[in-house]
Amino acid sequence: MADNFSLKNLLARMENLNATDIHLQAGSVPAYRIKGEIEKQCEFQILTNEELREMVFELLSEKDRKLFEEKGTVDTAISLPGIGRFRVSIFLQRGSISLAARRISSKIPDFETLHLPEAIKKISEFPNGLVLVTGPTGSGKSSTLAAIINNINKTRKCHILCIEDPIEYLYRNELAIINQREIGIDVPGFREALRYAVRQDPDVILVGEIRDRETVEFALQATETGHLVFGTLHSSNVSQTIGRILNFFPHTEQTAIRRSLATHLKAVVSQMLLPSCKEQIHLMPAVELMFMNSTIARLIVEEQESKIIKAIRAARTEGMQDFELSLYNLVTNGFITRETSLEHAENPQSLDMKLRGISLSEEAGIIS
Repeated sequence: MADNFSLKNLLARMENLNATDIHLQAGSVPAYRIKGEIEKQCEFQILTNEELREMVFELLSEKDRKLFEEKGTVDTAISLPGIGRFRVSIFLQRGSISLAARRISSKIPDFETLHLPEAIKKISEFPNGLVLVTGPTGSGKSSTLAAIINNINKTRKCHILCIEDPIEYLYRNELAIINQREIGIDVPGFREALRYAVRQDPDVILVGEIRDRETVEFALQATETGHLVFGTLHSSNVSQTIGRILNFFPHTEQTAIRRSLATHLKAVVSQMLLPSCKEQIHLMPAVELMFMNSTIARLIVEEQESKIIKAIRAARTEGMQDFELSLYNLVTNGFITRETSLEHAENPQSLDMKLRGISLSEEAGIIS
């Protein structure tokens, strides 16, 4: 196999190409995600299943190789000296190996580097409660959480406990003490990690992806005992996030969960990454940001989460914003094109009118 066709060198090329991801598939040429789009690298030869297997297994640990052989899939993180750190998913499709890897910056990002709304900084100051960062795969949830966690690390004397699968960003203790437990290495599974978490004297807990009822229950119980808990969820906006949480529970228990969310949920950050039209910036986040207030708490309890978007629009002075306002600001500040904003808007007609200077009156005050 040619040296420039090793997995290590293919990963090394990502930085020069400003690629966020690489995709390798038996029967295809390597492909990179650049500015949000998949770009096939036709100068390379087509990979055979045998070649890809050899490339992948060369970098996997013995434990991950064994797990892949048993399960047909493995998610892990690998560090390559002088090249960087990558989050890697290896899986079978049509009986052949495929790989998707994301490049992780060696430097923990801050709010300014990620171009996040100024109001997100408030989250680092919460003494307790539940904070959810949501969005589809590849929307920058991990980077946003890393920025928040590291800001707490720099500003508060506390203990931060991170439960991760796999560990992506490596933190260094500053004012805080940070312990990072990797599933499968430091602890067998999420269940065991959650069971012992509160015994480890944390002030802040990162539970990673919220995948089931048990994780939701742990997160809410931990907030009740004074902890600040962070989690991620695959949902596209704030209203959908509430529904996703509720769907983990039978209908008979949802009233109690609604009350608990109204009391303990402090913020939801929903985001998507869009290609930037500025040469020095490749991707920009569009962000919907909700902070819990009395109006939103009431809407959750009264099963009217479809009206939360109106409450967000009525509370812009509190730092909240919906996706439409975020897209509008990104266009007017020259970060994304008008076409990109309309393509990703939930209501393109409404956004188009706003961009043309035609404002529609927003509901404010009491939301009934």
